[in-house]
Amino acid sequence: MKRTGGSTVVALTLLGLVVGFLVDVTAAASGVPIFVPPISLPITLAAIAALVVAFAWPIRQATNGTAKVPVNPFVAMRVAVLAKSSSLSGALLFGAGMGILLYILTRSVLPAVTSVWLAVATAVAAAVLLAGGLVAEYFCTLPPDDHENERGEERA
Repeated sequence: MKRTGGSTVVALTLLGLVVGFLVDVTAAASGVPIFVPPISLPITLAAIAALVVAFAWPIRQATNGTAKVPVNPFVAMRVAVLAKSSSLSGALLFGAGMGILLYILTRSVLPAVTSVWLAVATAVAAAVLLAGGLVAEYFCTLPPDDHENERGEERA
């Protein structure tokens, strides 16, 4: 599995921004209340980010050689996939939160201040999830093999 690249993060962020903005535009045009993220969303995103990093920490210790107990490779694979999905969903939700915030701030009459702060909190928590996922992906990568370097030196 390859680590998440910058172009993927940027593409998903832009996609989320467009979708978040267009959902609110469509809702307002049809007379339905705009989507304002609930307070539970940023709290949940931040908690998931903390859990992903906490799950990846024992794997980081095992790759550094400082672990007291060996890590099950199947668990390590599941944590790596969880880290990747967290970084991708964090990028998408960050874009959606920014799209909602962009829609709220571009209106001539601003809605309640709580709407703005909830959109900001959602975007910040999604950025924390993105960062937590990327850190956990880094924790799950193996260091380069020293055996390849030793073989190269023997041949030279």
